[in-house]
Amino acid sequence: MLGLLFGTPLLWSVLGSVGITAEASGFTLAHYSEIFNRPTLQRALIRSMYFGIAPVTVTLVLSIALALVLRRHFWGRKLFNGLYKMPIAVPGIIAALVVLTVAERGGFLDRAVAPFGLHLPPLVRDPRGVGVILTTVWKQLPFMTLVIGGAFAAIPEDIVSASRTLGAGRWRTLLHVELPMALPGISAAVLLTFIGSMGAFAIPDLIGAAAPQPLTVHMVAEFGNGNLQLVYAMGMVLSVFAVAVLLGYYHLVGRATQLLSGKAERDDD
Repeated sequence: MLGLLFGTPLLWSVLGSVGITAEASGFTLAHYSEIFNRPTLQRALIRSMYFGIAPVTVTLVLSIALALVLRRHFWGRKLFNGLYKMPIAVPGIIAALVVLTVAERGGFLDRAVAPFGLHLPPLVRDPRGVGVILTTVWKQLPFMTLVIGGAFAAIPEDIVSASRTLGAGRWRTLLHVELPMALPGISAAVLLTFIGSMGAFAIPDLIGAAAPQPLTVHMVAEFGNGNLQLVYAMGMVLSVFAVAVLLGYYHLVGRATQLLSGKAERDDD
């Protein structure tokens, strides 16, 4: 079933990207060459990398902090625990339309602060993509927090208590015990949100700058033009980049785990 549902579409995409399909004329790497030689598509690839890495980095930091806060008991915790999950139920295109209505120049927020002589920085069609990043973070934060919170909740309380009893403070226990034990869950959250962030279409298309646009927007345009081989090639380039980033992330996580374990052993000695 895994080979049928995952391997078959992947194989078809690879064959389509090099022209080995029924509607293609024969083997060619021209579509890959076009991606790396056409300036518009070069900038689109860089933009896709930017919109893949930047939101996930911000979301990861906020999710870890939010997951740690939600472990504590405070007044209104149950209400907050339900409210922060609401963005999960909001489609990306609806989130983008809300940002268009609220944050665009002349929008609700701009008119609200205008009587005070204030002007909001541009968030819609901003060349730096700040609006796209913030919208993506808002959309992904609940999901990543749920996964990371579950990873922290799976850590036995006895281990945390033993660390505190043996003299480790709160932050030392977090860095040397809890974070290493939660890394599998954190890695899964990063993987899933990174793929969704880099492959998003609606948010960067509606509130992103007119140029450069990410490859996903160009893929939809080329699909409408009937250039399927170029669409396959763009998809494969994004897939290879995603795998490379994830391998680099796992390498950094492995090195961090080794460093933390080595430091803990030296402290014990």
